[in-house]
Amino acid sequence: MNTLFANIYIGLSTVAGRLRREEKGATAVEYGIMVGLIAVVIIAAVGFLGEDIRGLFQQVVTAIPGGNA
Repeated sequence: MNTLFANIYIGLSTVAGRLRREEKGATAVEYGIMVGLIAVVIIAAVGFLGEDIRGLFQQVVTAIPGGNA
């Protein structure tokens, strides 16, 4: 029974060691994908909120004395 547990332990530690060695962190491709997704989110936010933000800035400009835009 002890040899069974020892074999299971050795097998799991070997697999865990392989997984740790194969993981090397984020690559340039992964960083590129993240930057692309962030750009898509920013473009979508500007698309949805663009007119509202423009109206808000227009209200601020007109509220400032001498603000003729």
